[in-house]
Amino acid sequence: MIDRAVAYYRVSTARQGASGLGLEAQRAAVEALCESRGWELVAPPFQEVESGKRGDRPELLKALERAKLTGARLVIAKLDRLSRDAAFLLMLQNSGARFVAADMPDANDLTVGIMALVAQQERQAISRRTKEALAAAKARGQRLGNPNGAAAFRRAAQGNCAALEAVRAGAADRAESLRGTVQSLQGQGITSLGGIAAALNSQGIVTARGGLWHASSVRNLLSRLQGAQQ
Repeated sequence: MIDRAVAYYRVSTARQGASGLGLEAQRAAVEALCESRGWELVAPPFQEVESGKRGDRPELLKALERAKLTGARLVIAKLDRLSRDAAFLLMLQNSGARFVAADMPDANDLTVGIMALVAQQERQAISRRTKEALAAAKARGQRLGNPNGAAAFRRAAQGNCAALEAVRAGAADRAESLRGTVQSLQGQGITSLGGIAAALNSQGIVTARGGLWHASSVRNLLSRLQGAQQ
């Protein structure tokens, strides 16, 4: 079985994105690694012009989704400075997709998880130092607080509820990501459960558990998609 890979490239400025500066080096590193390991790039590379300080990376999300759908590993060119990019680390750790960097090919999921723990520890240390500073300021008689504090707590509670709902909706999101593919197959006249399963398998798209599609799993998928429309 041929191992699959999905490439993700990122540059920090629009000028770099337009000129290709930095992209060629990333592409060369990723393609060289894939060739040496015998990995097949199963999709066009996902390319993002984004500041490293931001966590909202739509192309990264698309790359991770494609990697999960095809059972591929996500490949990037460089792992440098990721230890300071907690959002990227946590996104990789929680995505469920396999991950490798061309400049540090042994820095796998375990390494990313360790780096995320270090970043989390640092955030906790910052929080502790902040609380200690506030306590010291209160002891000095400095007035603390925010008139909008109660509203902030309410927003935080709403955010936690939203996070729980997002977890519950994970299976529905997985099905929704396949809606376009299924509709395309049906538009081509492939409507039987077995036919759709065979088509999905031929495209390298795996089930949520990373296995092959069967008529029963397609039936569950169609049922979930139909339920989402009601």
